[in-house]
Amino acid sequence: MSLLVAKFGGASVGDIESIKNAASKVAQEVRRGNKVVVVVAASAGKTDKLIDYCKSVSPRPNPREYDSIISTGEQLSAGLVTLALEQRGLNARSWMGWQIPILTDSDYNKAHILDIKPEKLLSRVEEGEIAVVTGFQGIAKDGSITTLGRGGADTSAVALAAALKADRCDIYTNANGVYTANPTLVSKARRLKSISYEEMLEFASMGTKGIKPRSIEIALRYGMSLQLLSAFGNDVGSDMPGTLITDKDHTMENKPVKGLAYSRDITRITLFNVKDQPGIAAKIFNGLARASVNVGMIIQPASCSGKLTDITFTVSKDELARAIEIMEEEKDKIGFVSLQSDKNVAKVSLIGSGMRTRSGVAFTMFQALAEKDINIQVIETSEINITVLIAEEYLELALRILHTTFGLDQEEAG
Repeated sequence: MSLLVAKFGGASVGDIESIKNAASKVAQEVRRGNKVVVVVAASAGKTDKLIDYCKSVSPRPNPREYDSIISTGEQLSAGLVTLALEQRGLNARSWMGWQIPILTDSDYNKAHILDIKPEKLLSRVEEGEIAVVTGFQGIAKDGSITTLGRGGADTSAVALAAALKADRCDIYTNANGVYTANPTLVSKARRLKSISYEEMLEFASMGTKGIKPRSIEIALRYGMSLQLLSAFGNDVGSDMPGTLITDKDHTMENKPVKGLAYSRDITRITLFNVKDQPGIAAKIFNGLARASVNVGMIIQPASCSGKLTDITFTVSKDELARAIEIMEEEKDKIGFVSLQSDKNVAKVSLIGSGMRTRSGVAFTMFQALAEKDINIQVIETSEINITVLIAEEYLELALRILHTTFGLDQEEAG
């Protein structure tokens, strides 16, 4: 008998039929002899509606009351899933974050979990009760309800699984796992049977859907195995249950590249004729940091004259206007001559822990792109990631070419 935590996302509890389907998934696990703790998100779009309600009453709502309001979507999901389980003859009870309790700091809207005291919940589970827990919410020291930020239900599920010392945490979504590339763009993309924590962190940081980076970091810290499953397929116990995220390597020899990730939510800014002297980069990025503008890739070529150079960096599309505004405000302080921005760019990343022990991966990537006349604007690397910035019009071609070049079209991809 295993203790499992099963998390159902917004689409998985989006309507009554989906809620009944989620309850059936849980019932299958119980019939297999497992003890189950369920963590639920608000139904798809519910939190956004609650946010709209808040802002229609107050353009700048009190953060404490704001969290109290937007956390109610999870309570609705928890209650309905509990009722659906009872209809299947199962003993179930809903739990709010404060009832466990899940203790957080008082940083409303993006609180961090300080501690979880699961003893009371665990005793009920050991007696055969299914606990249905509201994700996304916790409680501060003063008794106020807090929320954990976007993707907070994932965070709740993984943190609770760690506190309970569960055998595994299953994340149910509308996808059936992690793929070598986006199947809508690369027809030969294959589902991965398993992936390491650090590889999944790279995928998630590039916006790959399934689970948020914050949740993976918790799983890595506590050694909690995660499994990404489809809420609408992949019957429990099937031979193709989804993608397992773990620290254990399940293949004899990993391919150097596990998969491809990409992002269209990126823009490039170049500052021309910047003085090539110590402290200039600090001046540029200090202003952006103060405004909480997140900078991605950065490149500064060595100047031929030793006097002037150019600096290129990337920001998300929704932060472009603010970044340009800050640069213009600080133009005299920084000392650049002109600024150019480009929205028509995209990032493509090769991801794979096998890169650590394989040479020539970067060369192979660059050569494959060059053969299709795809120009690389910026390059960024880590031990398990090579990312390039290219013109957005070549994104799909680049993904397909690289997928084939690194042998990811083959049936075995995990």
